[in-house]
Amino acid sequence: MESIVVAIITGGLSLIGVIIATTANGRKMQSEMRASQAVMQERIDELTREVRKHNNFAERVPVLEEQIKVANHRIADLERKEEAAK
Repeated sequence: MESIVVAIITGGLSLIGVIIATTANGRKMQSEMRASQAVMQERIDELTREVRKHNNFAERVPVLEEQIKVANHRIADLERKEEAAK
């Protein structure tokens, strides 16, 4: 009878130890996951900012190209007028 009581007490204490360890490990994992998720979110936010910058630049490039074409035509016209005046 004593060995049964000792076995039950030992098993109960072992079970309590496993529950405590599992709970502590779960909390630690959740904390690490939150930190990792925060880092990932910051990286996503940074990439989003960069993409927006790039998109803005990509939208402006054709406008700049058109303005450069117009400026080149004006310069060419001025050069032709200058040569014709000579």
